[in-house]
Amino acid sequence: MNKPLKGIKVIDLTHMLSGPYGTMILSDLGADTIKVEPLQGEGTRKLLASDPKNSIDGFGAYFITLNRNKRSVAIDLKSDEGKQVFYQLVKEVDVVVNNFGPGVPERLGIDYDTLSQHNPKIITCAITGFGSQGPGAKRPAFDQVAQAFGGGMSITGHNQADPIRAGIPIGDLGGGMFSVMGILTALLERSQSGKGQHVDISMLDCQVSMLNYMATMHFMSGENPYPIGNSHFVHVPYNSYPTKDGHIILAVITDNFWHNLKGVVNLPQFDDPKYDTQPGRFADKAMIDAALGELFSTNTNDHWISQLEAARIPCAPVNKFSDTFADPQVQHRNMIVDVFHPNGKKTQAPGNPIKLSRTNEDSYSAAPYVGEHTQQVLSEILDFSDEQIESLKAAGVVK
Repeated sequence: MNKPLKGIKVIDLTHMLSGPYGTMILSDLGADTIKVEPLQGEGTRKLLASDPKNSIDGFGAYFITLNRNKRSVAIDLKSDEGKQVFYQLVKEVDVVVNNFGPGVPERLGIDYDTLSQHNPKIITCAITGFGSQGPGAKRPAFDQVAQAFGGGMSITGHNQADPIRAGIPIGDLGGGMFSVMGILTALLERSQSGKGQHVDISMLDCQVSMLNYMATMHFMSGENPYPIGNSHFVHVPYNSYPTKDGHIILAVITDNFWHNLKGVVNLPQFDDPKYDTQPGRFADKAMIDAALGELFSTNTNDHWISQLEAARIPCAPVNKFSDTFADPQVQHRNMIVDVFHPNGKKTQAPGNPIKLSRTNEDSYSAAPYVGEHTQQVLSEILDFSDEQIESLKAAGVVK
């Protein structure tokens, strides 16, 4: 296997989206990810599982995507014997990830303080809505809660009266992405210190971090930004515009781009010298956007994109999913890959966006059945005999 995280073992205790997305990235990069789940399977298995349009033989789109490249071991962690099996696994792995609510890992005995007694080098990661400490730590959270609390919803949409969440679940996905950064950072530090540590990821923290320079502007001005649709608070024209068969966007962020744009659209009203610099364009933003909208609506996306690209003007069609997935650049980057059901049936899903020059293998094994790899993992990693495993099965400790 030519993958960068080959040799790293991860126990995945996650469910829903934020945690499974983070461990999916680690798995795609080569980590041996062991999905430890209850005997009945973790809850995400049920999402869309019976939807005929969005499932394959009982595996919904969530599960089949997020759990590729993982092995499933089913253990009853509420039993003493099951917990002892789990602790033996912890001694042999590098990372344990969960996204339970605050206090749950401690109650289950899977928190860092407990696990580090079994393996001082263990790295644990908990993804929660609001972090492990603080006055709001125990609030329940899902994607939209994080988006709302984090301020991003207040600047998304066309007006202040109708706040809009981001179309992609950036609250959940942000938690998963930052968990990967934290885990890899802890692994690098461990290679120098020889010690493990805990990675505490708050979905709210991630949302606040991504406010970035806009947050700094707020602190400087004392003003709260507000939603302005697809336009920009500095650059003009920077917006979406209807065409005969869809929409396109322009991102004119320099005066040179403006001069190039004038050559494409040939609108006499744009020849006024005051528009040659940003302040003049910003002052007449509404007129410029209206004129472009009227012109672009006279022809198709392809017509305008070809002319704009030829003039080196930043632009794009507002693609539907089907347009994006058919794009030659997306396909060239191997961003559409086959994902499988254990029975061999397959569909397609987004690939791995992290491209490396040397350890660059792309491969995707099927999302597992519940406990599909219990026997394999317990015999391979813990040297359990067939008799020991059968005994655990008979006692209802593993499946």
